Amino acid sequence: MAEFDEKVLDVFLEKQEKLFPQPVAATREEAEEFLTDAMAVVADSIEEVMDYLDEAGMDISEMEKEDVDAAEEVFAIGDGRYLIVDV
Repeated sequence: MAEFDEKVLDVFLEKQEKLFPQPVAATREEAEEFLTDAMAVVADSIEEVMDYLDEAGMDISEMEKEDVDAAEEVFAIGDGRYLIVDV
């Protein structure tokens, strides 16, 4: 089971409506379960996010780092890391 620290879970809980029309989790436990089921990943930098999205088949050739950071499936954690929820 993937482990997501409290900071990652809190950011997802706070910003989940960026990706979904209504909340999919109300607690850290629900958030962790959802993120694990969705096979979400945590990247250590925006460059890792770009590599991940590129490898996943997303055309990011015209995207700047700011565009990737603003993508609905990308959540900035605030400490340089990013959560990617590819649903």
